[in-house]
Amino acid sequence: MRLQDKVSIITGSGRGIGRATALKFAAEGARTVVCDLDTNSVDAVVGEIKALGGEAAGYVVDVTERSSIDAMVAAVKAAYGRIDTLVNNAGVVQDARMVNMTDEQFDKVIDVNLKGTYNCAKSVIDTMLAQQSGVILNASSIVGIYGNFGQTNYAASKFGVIGMAKTWAREFGRKGIRANAVCPGFVETDIIKGIPDNVLQAMIDKVPMGRLGKPEEIANTYAFLASDEASFINGAVIEVGGGGTI
Repeated sequence: MRLQDKVSIITGSGRGIGRATALKFAAEGARTVVCDLDTNSVDAVVGEIKALGGEAAGYVVDVTERSSIDAMVAAVKAAYGRIDTLVNNAGVVQDARMVNMTDEQFDKVIDVNLKGTYNCAKSVIDTMLAQQSGVILNASSIVGIYGNFGQTNYAASKFGVIGMAKTWAREFGRKGIRANAVCPGFVETDIIKGIPDNVLQAMIDKVPMGRLGKPEEIANTYAFLASDEASFINGAVIEVGGGGTI
């Protein structure tokens, strides 16, 4: 198993891509740390992993609150003595055309998606530096490369986490720490449930593969990047969108 005994923190892992990533990491042998705002979701995913014979611990974490993150990181270190992987998956959307977007909508998305990513990385970096190893994976989006109508706040946050990953790759590469960004395209998660059928079909029509992505396909990418098989991949921006930007 490619992640055997690697201690892996995955934020926003109560559902969607995060849940699929937690399950994949556990299946690959990781000691998986499930983090989310929703207690029931955390408990459910931890239960799924344990039922499948994996090892998992769950924590209710608000990525906008450093004290919440620091408490989780301290507990993980106390339990396992190390942190091998951080997947910065937690994120929100608050879409609106820029002329209609409120300051509250803009601030919320930046606070969770961008500042939350910084907060989590800041909390684990000393541990990774001390052990001279680690992997930080930031959840970006194809919107973080190409922009998208009605997503000023989201695009800014997802552009930003790419910049963070590239910067960390430069700052920490010689310390044995790799940082990369993954950019999913349109994926079958709860986020798309409110999209009108005609708009959803138009999105699918743009993808050469003729379908939406599956959360497990993004999870597979994270698992590869977290593994030693990706030991020379650092500062990369990897699209997982079925060719939808071609």
